Amino acid sequence: MKAYSEPSTDFPIDLRQIYRGAADAWRDKVFIRENRNGSRYSYTFGKLADDVDALGTALRARGWTDKKILLMGENCYAWVVSYLAIVCGLGTVVPVDREASERELAHIAAFAEASAVLCSDACAARIHSAELVLDTVRFSDLPALIREGNRSIINGDRTYLDAVIDPDAMHMLLFTSGTARSPKGVMLSHRNICFNLSQICDAIRVTDQDTFLSVLPLHHVYECTCGLFFPLFCGATVAFGDGMRQLTRSMQDFQPTVMLCWPLLVDLLHQKLRLRIQQLGLQRRVARGIRLSSTLPTRAMRAAARRRSLSAVHELLGGKLRLVISGGAAANPDALRGLRELGICAYQGYGLTECAPLVALNRENRYKDDSAGLPTSGALFDVHDMREDGIGEIRYKGGNIMLGYYKDPALTAKTIRDGWFYTGDLGYIDEDGFLFITGRKKDVIVTASGKSVFPEELENALNRTPFVKESVVVGCFNPRKQDHDVVAVIVPDRARFIEQYGSTASDERLDLELRRAISDVNTSLHPYKHVKTYLLRAREIPRNSLQKIKRAEIIGEARAEYGKRFL
Repeated sequence: MKAYSEPSTDFPIDLRQIYRGAADAWRDKVFIRENRNGSRYSYTFGKLADDVDALGTALRARGWTDKKILLMGENCYAWVVSYLAIVCGLGTVVPVDREASERELAHIAAFAEASAVLCSDACAARIHSAELVLDTVRFSDLPALIREGNRSIINGDRTYLDAVIDPDAMHMLLFTSGTARSPKGVMLSHRNICFNLSQICDAIRVTDQDTFLSVLPLHHVYECTCGLFFPLFCGATVAFGDGMRQLTRSMQDFQPTVMLCWPLLVDLLHQKLRLRIQQLGLQRRVARGIRLSSTLPTRAMRAAARRRSLSAVHELLGGKLRLVISGGAAANPDALRGLRELGICAYQGYGLTECAPLVALNRENRYKDDSAGLPTSGALFDVHDMREDGIGEIRYKGGNIMLGYYKDPALTAKTIRDGWFYTGDLGYIDEDGFLFITGRKKDVIVTASGKSVFPEELENALNRTPFVKESVVVGCFNPRKQDHDVVAVIVPDRARFIEQYGSTASDERLDLELRRAISDVNTSLHPYKHVKTYLLRAREIPRNSLQKIKRAEIIGEARAEYGKRFL
């Protein structure tokens, strides 16, 4: 295992150094492109730095110092300026999901002790409905405040420009719980973020010629660190499109070279390209191009050759996409492999909000598609309390580990011990040093005999069967056996079912196919892992804004429904 080492001492230690350094290097180069209200807007690195300093100056004059400030809105230039202005001389930013309910908003604001909010005009209405007593600035107010701040700077006001930033103090407070009753606040510092940026720079090849298309919400640290601050440091461009419904149009408009994705989006991109190949009748040409390019000496050369030979296909995604990185959950290895065969380098990583977020990452020239990846530079991970099968709790050590949980020293002490962060995830490390995630410690189904069943293992197998669109595996107590049954909550792929059996096919036929799928999966598993039965779900599996399954919600519903069978 590689030795632990601190990051390079000449790497920036706060985000002010990042954005001002970028402005010095690429002042007139476009950093942000966005579509807004039917129009296209562009903002240079120099304008970003000037606007951050001006907005910070104006808000500091307004008394916004040493405050915890909510930030809420869609991905846009105003969100970026607001975030940087808050953390680089005002106080602590508290990014909030723009889709958060009024109840969630009220609990987060109270728990964080927020006294102000920067938000989009649409979110301001929800802030008002939640009856939050906060000093409020809307994104539409920013141009006037920036002009005001610029006048103050011209007149000699340097209170914001020269404000001292403690790189080791809390400046970011992120909430991961997803519930209003028990918010879990993660405290991060500038040094946490910058350490992570140094790791990403060592692992990913990006230049000032790249364009990132931002589709994940910026209030998640994954997108914020990797999809915003990383390109900011590298001089790359970030594009904000019109949302997932207009994804193809945004890709064609902005012609991105890099995208951060979640697993479902990786699948979608792969499906779009394969469908395009079929529509153009290029199946044989694609197979031939893959075969011929496989003789080239490097992966980069092979990928470039495939993109050139399949330019008509790649135009669907803008024509320049070269790199896709998936996070948030396990990606489909077949989709990652399929994108690479078509000339797009695709791999996945692993991270947590508590690590700002990156912990492990596959590399362009060293990867395993079913793995979370290798450790990043200057960091370690290992497996604690390992069982006979090599599986244990993953723990991590690096300069990006959070300061702790807000107002919860007991949980902090339980989670961070002797410099190690105990992730709560279970997995193993293979002989090549790659990390494999088997599931969340809290989600493992433990049988009466003490055997552990990992839901994700079964879900991945079920989701590859023909008529299962998505699934969640749950442990449901069986009072007759005094043990847990392994139960699958299944959303069927009705479109595929109808395509094969016709619109008049009976529910009994669907039931037969789903039972056959479960039987096929069970044949490759040890008996204690066998899926006992399934519960049919008509609606999609609920997910958060990063497309992670709301597992607790599904578990509660499934156990209640399954319990009725024993009444």
